[in-house]
Amino acid sequence: MHSYLRAIGFSNINNRLELNELFDTMKERPTKKSMVQKDQSICFTEISMDIADGVGITLRGEYDKSNEFHMEHYFPYVLGQNVSTREEVGINKRVDTEAYTGMCDDYRLGVSLIFYLQNVIEYIDKKNRKNNFQTPFDINLAALSLEGRVLLPIEKDEVQCRNINAETKHRNNLIAEAKKGNQDAIDSLTIDDIDTYAMVSRRAKKEDIYSIVDTSFIPFGSESDNYSVIATIVESNLIKNNYTKEEIYDLSLVCNDINFRVCINKDDLLGEPVAGRRFKGNIWMQGTILFSE
Repeated sequence: MHSYLRAIGFSNINNRLELNELFDTMKERPTKKSMVQKDQSICFTEISMDIADGVGITLRGEYDKSNEFHMEHYFPYVLGQNVSTREEVGINKRVDTEAYTGMCDDYRLGVSLIFYLQNVIEYIDKKNRKNNFQTPFDINLAALSLEGRVLLPIEKDEVQCRNINAETKHRNNLIAEAKKGNQDAIDSLTIDDIDTYAMVSRRAKKEDIYSIVDTSFIPFGSESDNYSVIATIVESNLIKNNYTKEEIYDLSLVCNDINFRVCINKDDLLGEPVAGRRFKGNIWMQGTILFSE
């Protein structure tokens, strides 16, 4: 069973029989069904069912000539509600299944952002029409988490906030220039990293690390679309799984000026998520590329 089912309120599904009953319900009462013709005999299909607003499960598979659906795989999803970034996107197919990941470079993160592509049907349709995928697209990001905790915010006054914003903008410009091969920018970034390491090492002797590091976005584990994040909570809502009645925290987060949505089972979040506090946890990043915009 998919490990992230728990994140959207299916923690009590313990065997394949219960899972198949859920799949049968989805096939009978889907929220959305999308199809695209791969060849003359195969119709690739996504069947989705919302269990809350923008949260649910998708089945992916094929209809044969007898109109029989054969599921290849499934995944829980949460849909991003706002545009998180606008970048050129590279899309790669996974080896083991008909699933795809998107990859883009956002200077605000300093690393390549890899996410599980949600709207695969739309991508295959665009690919069949041989559309250009190098054009910058708006991307809605969202994530699921199995474990997290709430941290208190770092107190900053207005002057400190302005200085941080100016430093961030300057660093993003340096990263952009470094990617173009500007040696002066590369040297400046190297010196900045050395200074930051020295500052953190000095302060960590007397301070807690979470009072020094405000936000972070770090690749986590063996999966390319998993990250360990510390992000500021912008909004928090408690929603309910309409199928199991389990409660889920629906969080709107901002990390390095990138906004994204995270859903986590209420039982798996330690602390009270309030706007202004921080979320710390490991996430599975998903995303929808707005091809039609």
